[in-house]
This record gives sequence, structure tokens and C-alpha cells, in this order.
Amino acid sequence: MSIVSVDDAAVRELRHGFEGRVILPRQEGYEEARALFNAMIDRHPAVIAQCASVGDVESAVRFGRDGGLTTAVRSGGHSVAGMSTVDDGLVVDVRNMKAIDVDPERRTVRCGAGVTWGELDAATQVHGLATTGGRVSTTGVAGFTLGGGSGWLERKHGLACDNLIAVELVTAASDLVRASESEHPELFWALHGGGGNFGVATAFELQLHPLGPTVLGGLMLWPGERGREVAEAVREEIAGGPDELALAVVYLTGPPEDFVPPELQGRLCCGLALLWAGPELGDGEPHARRLRELEPAVDLVGPMPYAELQRMIDDPPGLRNYWTADYLDELSDEAIDVFASHSERMPIPSACQAILFPWGGQVARVSPNDTPMARRDAEWVSHPFVLWESAADDERHLAWGRGISADLKPFTSGGVYLNFIGDEGQDRVRAAFGDGYDRLSRVKSLYDPDNFFHLNQNIRPAVVG
Repeated sequence: MSIVSVDDAAVRELRHGFEGRVILPRQEGYEEARALFNAMIDRHPAVIAQCASVGDVESAVRFGRDGGLTTAVRSGGHSVAGMSTVDDGLVVDVRNMKAIDVDPERRTVRCGAGVTWGELDAATQVHGLATTGGRVSTTGVAGFTLGGGSGWLERKHGLACDNLIAVELVTAASDLVRASESEHPELFWALHGGGGNFGVATAFELQLHPLGPTVLGGLMLWPGERGREVAEAVREEIAGGPDELALAVVYLTGPPEDFVPPELQGRLCCGLALLWAGPELGDGEPHARRLRELEPAVDLVGPMPYAELQRMIDDPPGLRNYWTADYLDELSDEAIDVFASHSERMPIPSACQAILFPWGGQVARVSPNDTPMARRDAEWVSHPFVLWESAADDERHLAWGRGISADLKPFTSGGVYLNFIGDEGQDRVRAAFGDGYDRLSRVKSLYDPDNFFHLNQNIRPAVVG
């Protein structure tokens, strides 16, 4: 391990007036501060700037730029490719920026960039309000929203970015700007899925919607060999279904929990997740009842707190991770067969999952001019979500995740949701934005012409002149 040393005088200057903490290698807290969700990422920054205020972020960006340090931005730390850290450079860590201010009358929330979805949901659910958030509660609001934001409420209320009212961020020039429909509107458009390419977000204002605190939701579980039936039933139920209905199909290892029959624990299972996002819980019961006709071995669908539903598929940190994803314009019988046959060969037991999310509803109704994300009319998203413990098992798990994705390619549209994948190259970034990429590139040239913020799903600045 070789860590670049930084100029002592520059570090002293950064620390002067810094409200948070500046951590260097071998100092107390460094190992904890550099750890990410994905245990495959083992990088050693030269400086970690744990920011507590907007002024700290401005100082940290200036320090990185003036010192020629490759700079990463960290909030939740869930970037599977490790884009929120760097070897021998600077990490601008905003996790301590935790302010949350809910306005129940306007149905809005303003939150700091270090807030997680579990924290935001806890604050908004006090008022019976929510917005589309991460399906894993430890995910950061910042990276999730800037990358688009796919969650359980998307069919009813759109992606997280569709609920943006404003974003405050520090640019590569260390300037604080507020982007909204009336302020820096091109930047605001770019922040609807364009990721962390344009600056360090410090705060978000989001639209909220009436929901909860009790919803109809939960999980059902079957033996893995029933997976094709489950996928077909979910396909039938979601087709023409109301926007309030959210479903997902997932293959997984039966967990060692009391609610799981002993014969399913540690073996391949197929499950579904359900949420009814309507005001009357009873209106969602017919959908649950039709799925119960498949006689699940486990049926946990019922009234439950929305905040608990948002935590129900949380995975622990410290595992090795590989993710990928694709859009499907339809879920044909042939596509189900490929998905199921690969899922039946999933490494078991493990924390791996193979997931199918149905889109549609409000996700598909947004005009291409409103967000840069392309192919939002996709009907389904396939998401191999590969997690395992030991480096000795890397080859087997990576081969499985890549294999299911490769064999599904004939059924995919070419589009991709970037928050669901790692670093798969510039072609995939362009595929995520389609014709919107060139417009994003022009915005990038205005706010980050030197591509200072390039540790992300990178949009290269347009050459001006």
C-alpha cells in the first residue's frame, strides 16, 4: 500500500475553520472512515474531509482542486464500483450533514446530503408523508436521487428525481448554487439522473405525498422451483394494474428466520415483495389475494409500517458485491425461462439475489425533456444482485451474475439504470441517457469544464469552441 503524502501546510489551512474533521492515514478513525458497503473496495485516500457544513464542502473542494488531488464524493457509500472513494486522493465525505426539515403543510422536505433513506422516512412518516426512496434504508438520499432513484413508490409518484424541488451544490469552482426550475434550470434538468457529475450536493428539497404510516405490504415466499409460476403471476397482476401497486420478483436463499419453514431455510427460494401505495389498504387486498392463490409457504403481506417495509430487504455491509441491470420492453415467456433457469443455478447458500422490477405507471409518463434518463418506458428491469463473503468465491459469483445478464441481452432494450450497475464503461453511460447525453455534456462543460468530478458514471464535458 502506497499513500501519497499531502502538503502539511495545505492540510493545516484546510483544518483552519473546518467545522468537521480532516482525517489522514494512520489517524484514529481512518480505517472506519474509508470503509464502504462493498467489501471488494479497499482503497486508501490521502485525505478524508468529513464535512459538517456547506463551508466545509467549499473548503474541501478548493483543497482538492488546488492540490491536484483526484477527488471522490461520499454520502451513503453504496456505489458498488467504489466511486465514492479513491486511492491517494481526497474524499469529500458529507455523511455528517444530517439536517431534516419537514413542512407538512407544503408537503415538502429539505434534507442535508448525508441523510439516509431510513432517517428521512422516519422524519416524514411522523406526518404520514413519504416520497420515492431507496429500497434499502441505509442508502444515501444524495447518490440515490442524483442517479434517478428507483423505489417502491415509483409507479405511483415517479422516481426520486421526479420529486426534486431543488438541489443545492458546490461546483468545481467552489461556488454554492441552488438549482431549481427557475434557478440554473439546465443544471436542475441534469441533476434528474445525471449523478454526481456537476458538483457536491449539500442539500435537497423534495416533494412529499400522503402515505402511511401504515401500508399494505410485505413478502411472500415459495420454493425456488415455483419461480416461473411466481414470475408469470406477477406479470399478469401488474399488467394493466393500477399505479398504486408495486411488485418485485426475487430469487434468494431462504433466510434462517423463525417465519421461514425449516425445509426452506438455506435453500433456493423465490419470493415477491408487494406494496399498495393507495390511501385505502383494503383496495390492495384483491391483488394480494390473487397472488395467494399460488399458496406461498410464507405470507407476510399485511398491514405494516411503511418505514419497516423500507427496511425489509436491507443487506448488511461488509459483503463482496457485484451488480448489473438491464431494461426489458416486455417480460416474455422466453425471458422468464432464461431468468428462472439462471436463478436456479444461483450460488446457494449466499446473500445473492436475482430481481425483476416492473416499471410503468408514473415512471413512463415523464417527458424525455424533463429528465436526461432514456428509455423510461421500459416495462421491466432485471437486476442480478450478487453478494458473497469470501474472495475465494469471487470467480463463481461473478460468473453467475455476468452469465444471467449476458443471456438476457436478447430480450433487453439497451437501456440501463446506472444506480443498479458498477463501472461497465462509457458505452453503458451513453446508453443510460441516449440522446440526452450530449445535452448533459454541455451542462457539464458549464459547471465542471475540467471534469474535476469524474469518479462517477462519468459524463465528459463538451469541447467548447
